[in-house]
Order: sequence, then C-alpha cells, then structure tokens
Amino acid sequence: MEHLHSKIFKNKFVEHFPGDHTGSTKPRQTPAVFYSSTKPTPVAQPKLIGWSDALASGLGISPANEEDIAVLGGNLVTSSMQPYAACYAGHQFGNWAGQLGDGRAITLGEWEHSSGERWELQLKGAGPTAYSRRADGRAVLRSSVREFLMSEAMFYLGVPTTRALSLVSTGDKVVRDMFYNGNPQYEPGAIVARMAPSFLRFGNFEMLAARQEIDHLKALTDWTISNYYPHLQKDSKVLDWMAEVVYRTASMIVEWMRVGFVHGVMNTDNMSILGLTIDYGPYAFMDNYDPNFTPNTTDLPGRRYAFGKQASIAYWNLGCLANAIAPIVEDKEALVAIIEAYEDIFWSKYSLMMARKLGLDELLPEDHTLLQELEKMLISIQPDMTIFYQLLITLPMDLDDENAIVSHFTPAFYQPLEPAERNGLHQFICLYQARINTSSITREQGMEIMKAANPRFILRNYLLHMAITDLEKGDDKLFKTLQEAIKDPYSSNADQFFKIRPMWANEQPGCSMLSCSS
Repeated sequence: MEHLHSKIFKNKFVEHFPGDHTGSTKPRQTPAVFYSSTKPTPVAQPKLIGWSDALASGLGISPANEEDIAVLGGNLVTSSMQPYAACYAGHQFGNWAGQLGDGRAITLGEWEHSSGERWELQLKGAGPTAYSRRADGRAVLRSSVREFLMSEAMFYLGVPTTRALSLVSTGDKVVRDMFYNGNPQYEPGAIVARMAPSFLRFGNFEMLAARQEIDHLKALTDWTISNYYPHLQKDSKVLDWMAEVVYRTASMIVEWMRVGFVHGVMNTDNMSILGLTIDYGPYAFMDNYDPNFTPNTTDLPGRRYAFGKQASIAYWNLGCLANAIAPIVEDKEALVAIIEAYEDIFWSKYSLMMARKLGLDELLPEDHTLLQELEKMLISIQPDMTIFYQLLITLPMDLDDENAIVSHFTPAFYQPLEPAERNGLHQFICLYQARINTSSITREQGMEIMKAANPRFILRNYLLHMAITDLEKGDDKLFKTLQEAIKDPYSSNADQFFKIRPMWANEQPGCSMLSCSS
C-alpha cells in the first residue's frame, strides 16, 4: 500500500502526443494539440467527505492522509504529475458543438498498479482550463455527491463505469444557476477524484477529424488500440477495434436498461471509447416505468435521451465515431457493416438480459411474444420498475385470481389501477406462469437467476437529494448509509429504502427535475 502523494505517476498520454504547454487557462481554440497543460487551482480548505475503500485497496492506495487530501483537493501537485485538460469535440443534443474539452476536469497522471493495470486519476471541479469557456471550472457539492456515489453504485450493480476515489469539499462557495432560469445562488464547492483506465471519448476522435488532422487521428487510433485493445494486431485492427467498441457500447446500454438507469445527456463527448458509463450529470434511475422518462430538463420537450431511446442514441453516436475514423479506413463498406451490426448485437443481448430478469431457463423464439406483452403491460400500469421485478421473484406460481395478483403487486403502484390495467396485469401474469411451468429448471433456480439480474436497492434521486441537503447542513449520516447500501444492491440489507418514490419528491428540484449542471 502506498500513499497517493508519494506515488510516482506516469504520463504516457502527455509524453506521446503534442500539447499546449503554456499553462494558460484563457478560453481558446487549441488546434494541432491533444491537450493543454494546466494545474488545479488551490482551494481554501479541502476536507475529505467520501472515500472509496474498496477501490483504493484494490489499487494499493493507502487511506488518505493530509498530503493526499491536498492532492485530491487540488492544493498539491507532486513532482511526477503533469496535469492536463484534454481537447475533444462532440455532438450535443444532435448538433455539432465543435471544440469542447475538459472544462472542469484535470487529469493528474496515470497510476500503474502492480497487476499491470493503468488508471488515470482525474479531478473534477478543480478549477479553470483552456476549455472552460465562460465557466469557472468548479463543481458544487450536489453534483459532486451525485457523481461520487453513482459511479460506485453502478460498479456494484455490475454496470461498466468509471470509478470515484474520493469526494472533497473545498471550503469555497461556487455560484450556480441550477436550471439556467436567472436564479444564481452560492453553493458549497467540492471536487471528485474519478478514475478509469482512460477517459478518452468519441469526441476526441471527432475533434481531430473535424480539423482534418488525419495524421493525428491515425496516431490516436493506433495508440488507443495499442494501449487498451492490445489483442488486436491484425492488418484489420482498426475495423476490429471499431467492432469491439460497438459491442462494448451495446453491452453497456443493455446493462443500463437492466437496472433502469437513464444517463440524461448522451452527447458524443460523454461516450467512452472503452464502453464505460462516463460523466454523471442529470442522470436518474427510473422509478415508475416510462420509456419516455428523461431526468434532464435541458432534454425537454424532445426527450432525445429518454430511457427508451438510449439504445438508438448509442447507435447514432457510434455512427458519429465511424464518420470520424472513416478517413483512416480504406474499406468503408466494412465500416458501415460494423455499425449496422449494432442493432442485432443489442437486441440479442437485450433479449437474453430480459430472460434473466424473468428467470427463464433459456430464450425460446416464442418468448419474444412474452417480452412484448411485458413491455406493453409495464407501459400501461407504470409500476415502480425495481419493486415490480422484486415482487415478480416472490410471485406464487399458483396465484391466478385477478384481485390476488393485483394485491401482490400493489407495493409497486404509484396509483390505483383501472379495470383495463388490472386485466392487463392479470393476463401477462397468466402468460408468465404458463411459461415458467414449462421451464427445465426449478422455480428456486429461476428465482436465483432473477435475484442476480434484478437489483433490490437503487440510488434513487430523492435519496441523493436528502443526503445532499443533510450534507450541506453538516450531517453526513444518510450519505454514509447510502455509501454502504450501494455496495450490496442485490440483497435486503437496505430494505429501509425499499419503497416507491414519495409524493413530495414528484416536483422537488434535484429529485424530479435536474439540469446539465446537476
């Protein structure tokens, strides 16, 4: 185990690619470079609020001491660190946005573990960079708590994700207009230290293509494959790499759908080249089942990034990445075929995932009808998604009376069911019971499959809102409780939270309403 401040960091990205080394944080375009060197801006009083013991232990990092907290708060840059902000572009809400870059994230360097793994350490909210535009490069406590807890919650759920090592309050106030409606307020500042093998995103490649820096585009692609896809060594490695990015992205989206996660802002600059969930902003877990649900007020009224559209948006984003690398691909038809394969990959994996959620022994051709009827019923009655599947696990297979079935699922309802909705639920359950009765595995075995596929605890927005409100008052009890609960989401250990969203949260800012500044 080694303290963070005494670790010798590597800086392979900085050393391999050209950058702007002026250190200036003046907002500007930075053509012909991959990053701009910058240093975190010191804060008044860094204080450790959250620490991911499991991540730290797994990477051989000792519990944070005073010098480590200084690093995590942006007040100390060690001699082996070469901090930088990456330059990238992106499509935001379907429109080309041009140069974006790390506006409030600063990568300190790369941590090499004895296992051979390499992790980048990045501070989010550590001050301005060349890409901050008119912003201050800071982050507020509420957004930082959300990223810190959700990064780790998704990891324990089994969803591909970046990780969060620490949450530090800064002792400084930050001005934010939460909903961009002319009501700025002072809020406590904070910094999240997040980690990933790489924070490269689709937008890094889009930036180089847009500027027609083809040599740089090829260099970044080759470097990405060499460092993160080293098993791809054939002459067709670029196409093979693209195929694997397609596969990983489809797999990630299927996992989002499994647990009811809605990212909220799936711009191409928020899409990881490693198929990781990245940039936690106006996200939410879905409470009542609604494919049109988006937690992001900035996404209204079009709902481009709604729960039910995430798979198609991922496909669209992959198309943007393919367009970006097209100049270095000779076989354009093969590239198109790789992108078009996404749909079959997604639906195949999605159907198998849904079969696990239902505890089926295998996925039969006729089971697609069952899945369609399930979707139709869920859209109709809009039960709490998480609680509905938990109740499905314990459903008696001999329960056939409509009233009894409705009564069994009542804890998942946000409103009483109409007669047609009751009948729809009854009909689906009869279909489901008939299918389970033909299963080649026992009911108990099916229940175990369901328990592994369906989380019992999810980090709901109203819980986060309550924890953030308490933290702002100096009370970290709920925050600590949630930090423990996320580590065991498939058990009943956090059943004090096993209930539908309370009525008061329906219109509460920070619960039902979020923005890109969240």
